[in-house]
Amino acid sequence: MSTTRQLHFNLFLHDTGHHEASWRLPESDPNALLDLAYHQRLAKIAEEAKFDSLFLADSPALFGEVGRRPVGGFEPTILLTALAVTTSRIGLIATASTSYNEPFNLARRLSSVDWISNGRAGWNIVTTAGDAAARNFGLDDQPLHRDRYARASEFLEVATKLWDSWEDDAIIADKDAGVHARADRVHAIGHRGEHFRVEGPLNSPRSPQGHPLLVQAGSSENGKAFAARWAEAIFTATPTIEEAQEFYADIKRRAIENGRDAEQVNVLPGLVPIIADTEEEARELEAELDRLIAPEFARDQLEKVLKLSPGSLRLDEPLPEDLPGEDEIEGAKSRYTLIVALARRENLTVRELIGRLGGGRGHRTFTGTPVQVADTIQHWFEHGAADGFNIMPAVLPSGLEVFVERVVPILQERGLFRTEYTGRTLREHYGLPRPVGRRELTAVG
Repeated sequence: MSTTRQLHFNLFLHDTGHHEASWRLPESDPNALLDLAYHQRLAKIAEEAKFDSLFLADSPALFGEVGRRPVGGFEPTILLTALAVTTSRIGLIATASTSYNEPFNLARRLSSVDWISNGRAGWNIVTTAGDAAARNFGLDDQPLHRDRYARASEFLEVATKLWDSWEDDAIIADKDAGVHARADRVHAIGHRGEHFRVEGPLNSPRSPQGHPLLVQAGSSENGKAFAARWAEAIFTATPTIEEAQEFYADIKRRAIENGRDAEQVNVLPGLVPIIADTEEEARELEAELDRLIAPEFARDQLEKVLKLSPGSLRLDEPLPEDLPGEDEIEGAKSRYTLIVALARRENLTVRELIGRLGGGRGHRTFTGTPVQVADTIQHWFEHGAADGFNIMPAVLPSGLEVFVERVVPILQERGLFRTEYTGRTLREHYGLPRPVGRRELTAVG
């Protein structure tokens, strides 16, 4: 079997794995977060399997419960620079906040990663929910949800202007004439907006990809509107195929309404595969992980996500009926709605909900054999639910190893996934053109 349309795979690196209790397994290294060699090994495994990219999450605050699992780690752009010199083809995507960065500094950092990696950089754009991050930047509370997205939109306008402030032919390096660059090909941007005033130009030439790949993960109404305008790859949490199909169709429609080619907006739902030779063995592995979840810690975290006072939830009872609606939530709106919908749809107790969230925080968890995992991936891909997947191994490195050794070859044999890289840049992996630079800006004298 062969097809011209093929899957995209991104590896979501997450310390010892995405399952809440993965760090407690005998095989796991609780200090992996601060081990560069560990990250380099995982990147090489994914690259050998011909993954499109790998991705690092991040938060400008201590994220999660220190007493519950390993937290913290390297700043993503710095780590990706180290991974860039030990890999040669896989894309490298860093998370960075538009709420707690400035456009000039971040545009420069991401351009630097693109240069160092020879065109493999991507930016996962987040607006950052939570009061803890706000308090690290002189604020008492997080900005309103709509205000965070308004700032994000202007942030992207400034960043893309800065990346285009050098034309591609600006540098001529003419030693005989003594001219390094044409001044009329380097432009100020003169941006004056509601949130930013940036003169420019960027103090770095236009990078190999023109712009780093733009990735986004919000699924609220504001998030989807933002993604339809800017995102070239979208990471989303859709636990059922029906939800995935609805999200997929909605995003493609919105992209078209924004004058974009829907095929150049790649939707990658999260997938947490738990794989063994038999379905029974896979279920046993899942059960072993679930037994290691500390329910009291998990309940405390769930109360924070649901904006409930401490002690409000009872482990063996369902969620309260009088929870606030999404419109009343100023944090991660779409994740809040996903969690509540999951609990209501399956009539879960708090303890059962904690178990379901422990594997992938609401992302699609699939437990089974390599063939069953491959069949599920193919079904979603061929039935309007995904352009590929954000692979989130429950346990690292073993979960990644079994996926690339047992599942990827099946998909390659079916003609659904590449056997070799055909491009060198991250944009080429995702089937995207290099952006044309702007030429209407005021030249620097």
